[in-house]
Formats: sequence, structure tokens, C-alpha cells
Amino acid sequence: MSPSSSTARLLRGEFAGYLVLAVALLVVMPLALDVFRLNLIGKYLSYAFVAIGLVMLWGYGGVLSLGQGVFFGLGGYAMAMFLKLEASDAKSTAIQSTPGIPDFMDWNQLTALPWWWEPFRHLPFALAGVIAIPVALAFIVSFAMFRRRVGGVYFAIITQAVALILSVLIIGQQGYTGGVNGITDLKTMLGWDIRSDSAKVILYFANVALLFGAIAMCRGIQRSKLGVLLLAMRDKEDRVRFSGYDVAMFKVFVFCLAAALSAVGGALFTLQVGFMSPSFVGIVPSIEMVIFAAVGGRMSLVGAVWGTLLVNFGKTYFSESFPDLWLFLMAALFIGVVVAFPDGLAGLYSKYMSRRRAIGSPSEPAAPATEATSPAVPTPPAEGIPGRTA
Repeated sequence: MSPSSSTARLLRGEFAGYLVLAVALLVVMPLALDVFRLNLIGKYLSYAFVAIGLVMLWGYGGVLSLGQGVFFGLGGYAMAMFLKLEASDAKSTAIQSTPGIPDFMDWNQLTALPWWWEPFRHLPFALAGVIAIPVALAFIVSFAMFRRRVGGVYFAIITQAVALILSVLIIGQQGYTGGVNGITDLKTMLGWDIRSDSAKVILYFANVALLFGAIAMCRGIQRSKLGVLLLAMRDKEDRVRFSGYDVAMFKVFVFCLAAALSAVGGALFTLQVGFMSPSFVGIVPSIEMVIFAAVGGRMSLVGAVWGTLLVNFGKTYFSESFPDLWLFLMAALFIGVVVAFPDGLAGLYSKYMSRRRAIGSPSEPAAPATEATSPAVPTPPAEGIPGRTA
């Protein structure tokens, strides 16, 4: 079988995976599920943004973050602040001591809206904040760490510490953030009732559309020279560094990309569920988000979506059917999948397709052994790289 034929089969298999996912999300689930369950699937799909971000960060970049809940929460809070201000107009809050401010601020005896809340009265600013605030934090943390070559388990622990610090800060500043309850009772967006059945359906399809847009963007990065460099950096970081590339900035980029995707998921979660709280920011939800990517396959964008759906469906089903045992059943599911399929569901599918291709194609001569199995590192132009001459 020629290389072109092998590539064509790979592309057909990849397209088939996207097509199956699209049919499931756009046709099967809307037709088979009621509005409540469809809204529940939309909530799950908001987590899928975090999972595909982890595919880029962990699977391709080789950087494990255990604090992605931070960026999910920041994106959700940015959207919740806009929605809460819209719900806190003077007429709706006339019974408060200070009308025109969110109820939790009034309960905590604030008499004026904090200055940093004011810009969130405007939807364009809130939408920009959904991306800009998490990415800014991600840049500060990653730039400080990667420039000093802090990586591996140490970086994972640092991201956990950031998640813990932010969750404690949100809970402690109750008068400004809603505390442990979070920002609740979100009703409308520009006058549109987001609690209605029709709104939930529209938000579900908007979520799916944005998810496929995110997958397409990440797949484009994977197929580009940048994607090759990320893989090479993951497998042979020193070789990439000695080739003249700034490894630290590549890691900063992919970390910020994962943060932006997580934040978009958080904003969509807030719109569909109607609240945001610190329970989505801390260490436990961040670790669960890594499990989504691990179960689906940390190298597969489509697999990450299926992994997210499977894990969250398992949580819902087990908690409803076995309220006393569901935590044990979830743990058994996680351990079983990881032990039986170390490459996740996507790895299982790839092995199955490889066997089918092997059965259906003539035998090929074995490829000559090579010294390194990692992707070839593109050689940058000598111009502009310290220590190299043309």
C-alpha cells in the first residue's frame, strides 16, 4: 500500500469520526431527548471544551495541567457578572437596601457596585473578558514557570495551587463574588429569557457549533508546522531547543490556547445552567477534567468529546440509579478504562481500524528502523537565531 493510499485511508477514518459525532449531536440527541436531557448534554459539552484544550496541552504539548477549572471558572464568572447585572436593575431590586446592585452585595451591606464590576454591564466587554481574563492569568503563570524551565510534576502541582488559591479567594470575598453559593438567579441575556425551553435548545445548538469550530481550529494547528513542533517538543524537548526554537514560548502558547478553550466552555456552561460557583474552580473539578481527556484519549479531539460525554453520563446515571454507591462505580469506571485502554477510547478505535486495514490490505515490507521515532524537527532559518549563521 502506497503512502498516499495510507494517508487517504487515515483522512477517511478521521472524517468518519467527525461525521459520527456530528450526526449524534445534531440529529440523534435532539430527536431522542427531551429539553431537560438535551440541556444536560449541553452542560456536558461545555466541559468538552476543556477536554479538547487538554488534548492540545497534554497530548500534543506534553504539559499536564491540573488546574484547568481555574480558566473554566473565570470564563463562567465573566459571563455570570454580565447576566447578574442585567438581572439586578433598579426595578427588580427595589426591595433591597441599595437597589441596582446584585442581591448578594446587598446582603453583605455593600452600598455601591464595585468599580471593576461596572464594565461588565456591556456584553461586548463581558465576551472579551471571557477570553482575555483567563488568557492573561495563563500567560502570567506559564511565562513565569516555563522561562525557568519548570515542568512535569512541578508544573502540575503549581496549577493545583493556583486552583486552590482562586477557589479560596472567591469563597472569602463573598460580598464581591457571591461566596460559596456563587452567582445565581441568572435570567436573561439582552432581554432574552435563557430559562425557556426554546432558549435551552438554541443554546445547545450554539454550543455544538462552537465546539466543532474549536475542534476545527485545533485540528488545523495539529496539521500545521506548529503542531509538528509541539509533538517534537513533547518527545525531544532538548532537540527542539538546540534547533533554535524558543520552547518556553511554545509551551506558553499552548497553555494559553487551552485556557481560552476552557473559558469558552465556562461561559457556555453559565448560559445553559444559569449560575456559576467556586465548586467548578477548585482542585477536584480540575482533576475530573483531566479524566475526561484521559478516558477519551489524550491525542484525539473527537475522543475527548466522547470521553467527556461518557464520564458525565456515568456520573448522572450512577447517581440517579445507585445514590449510595455511585462514587465507587465511577471510580471503577475510571480505573477500568485507564487500565484496559491506556490510550483511551480513541486508542481502542485506532487499534480496531488498524486491524481491519491489516486484514484488508496486502502485506507490506517492514519499514527500515530509524534512530528516533519522534517527528522531525523543522529546521528554522539561520537568520535571527543567536549562535547560528547562514
